[in-house]
Amino acid sequence: MPEFRSSSWYAGDDRNAYIHRAWMRRGVPADSFDGRPHIAIANTASELTPCNVHLDQVAESVKRGVWEAGGVPLNLPVMSLGETQVKPTAMLWRNLAAMAAEEMLRANPIDGVVLLGGCDKTIPALLMAAASVDIPSVVVSGGPMLTGTFRGTPLGCGTGVWKLSEEVRAGTLSQAAFMRSESSMIRSAGHCNTMGTASTMSCLAEVLGMSLPGLAGVPAPDARLLSGAHETGRLVVEMVHDDRRPSTVMTRESFLNAIVALAAIGGSTNAVVHLLAIAGRLGVELTLDDFDLVGADVPLLVDLQPAGRGLMEDFHRAGGLLAALREVRDLLSPQAITVTGAPFVDYLQDADIWDPEVIRSRTDPLKESAGIAVLRGNLAPRGAVIKPAAASPELLKHRGRAVVFDSIEDFRARIDDPELDVDASSVLVLRGCGPKGYPGMPEVANMPLPKKLLAAGVRDMVRICDGRMSGTAYGTVVLHVSPEAAAGGPLALVRTGDYITLDVPNRTLILDVPDSELDQRRPSEATVQGFAGAQRGWQRLYIDHVQQADVGADLDFLVGSSGAEVTRESH
Repeated sequence: MPEFRSSSWYAGDDRNAYIHRAWMRRGVPADSFDGRPHIAIANTASELTPCNVHLDQVAESVKRGVWEAGGVPLNLPVMSLGETQVKPTAMLWRNLAAMAAEEMLRANPIDGVVLLGGCDKTIPALLMAAASVDIPSVVVSGGPMLTGTFRGTPLGCGTGVWKLSEEVRAGTLSQAAFMRSESSMIRSAGHCNTMGTASTMSCLAEVLGMSLPGLAGVPAPDARLLSGAHETGRLVVEMVHDDRRPSTVMTRESFLNAIVALAAIGGSTNAVVHLLAIAGRLGVELTLDDFDLVGADVPLLVDLQPAGRGLMEDFHRAGGLLAALREVRDLLSPQAITVTGAPFVDYLQDADIWDPEVIRSRTDPLKESAGIAVLRGNLAPRGAVIKPAAASPELLKHRGRAVVFDSIEDFRARIDDPELDVDASSVLVLRGCGPKGYPGMPEVANMPLPKKLLAAGVRDMVRICDGRMSGTAYGTVVLHVSPEAAAGGPLALVRTGDYITLDVPNRTLILDVPDSELDQRRPSEATVQGFAGAQRGWQRLYIDHVQQADVGADLDFLVGSSGAEVTRESH
């Protein structure tokens, strides 16, 4: 048998090998240390990450597959991030989770790893970690929850919250009815059932080649998820024998395929910062402009919330990811492979669409050109993004007067003030919400509209922010403005009353203020006071080292990889 990485722990008869073996002999077969591949199951299960709470069960299926293929499975709990629970934002700890997972994968006697994630930041963090260690790795996503219903109609988690809460503020839905919807929204285990960030990253992990083809989007309670997890356990042992590593799977062609898929499925804008960060760990050349150049003209084929009507259970029933991507196969690179060793496009051949209302054909798309649009101009010199598929078409070209908020606290204190000087043509500007400024780049950019405008029937306005929005959110929202206000970006200089021009077709975002005047402006005291100012711990490290959104918001010293080698013994 070949000598695997774990042999440098277990092989031999010296004192250190004795220690490594003896403490692991807890009921496993004696030949477990005689050259079998040892497989970690990097498990983000946590009762405080409700979307991932079922992953222990998934891990058991992975274990059975690993044993069956001749490997030794080992559960490795890793840092878990519950998007709905942690404050100030799960994004603050994506890089910490990636760093901690990376170090544990490197430090332990393992030859391969199965990455169990689901909730928004867990799959990106695990992929970043695996890319930096570069041992054979494969993703199993926990899958979306089943469809809930409220008042007889499907209720999309996340998207339903944004819509219903605005109806309460508009006076068209009672507070009591809103409270009743709470128990209807979350019907089962699993992550959000809209095409939010969790569903998007599950799909893109498969397109990157890092999941068993056909597994993305299988609902969490579906028995086929456990079957796929079992098969993945067998597959990872094969990958170790064949030395099939992340760097051999996730190539530039894989990332460009992911950008095509992102547009076709109407995926989350958050995928932009995650894909850039994962590519940065691999040394793959990927830029913000690639999302526009490659994805801009890709049609939207999947009719799911927030860009459409259906939910992930509908998507799976209709044929799923592979069926959707078969329609744009000509736009995908045939060179990109998957964890199986075969080209990704080979798995599209027999993928049929079973419900053309959910998955549209190439000749009848939901929208002709639906990719993420990258905007530039004097308000976003290094770029900003918008999701046209989730925006109001009439607002994609708009000029309006800025109404500026210096922090999320300032926004919440004033947005419903009857005296606020705002109308439907105004442009809401929220700053201090970027990676450094918040810290962590929270999902606050889809600002609730002023109550008085909601009451008048307004349901969308142009909004601009250096933060993010939930992948379940919608609206004409300009996101990820870079550089952010806290990093010296022009967003810090905007004043209420300035005019801003948004022109998505021409990819521009312009503050209509002369350069000579901007050169004289300085951020207000209120703006500066709104920036984060941690003095210790992870937040201090994060603020000092986080990069801007246009390159993935990783920490500067984490970009790249250190490989799997460990040169010194522990005793």
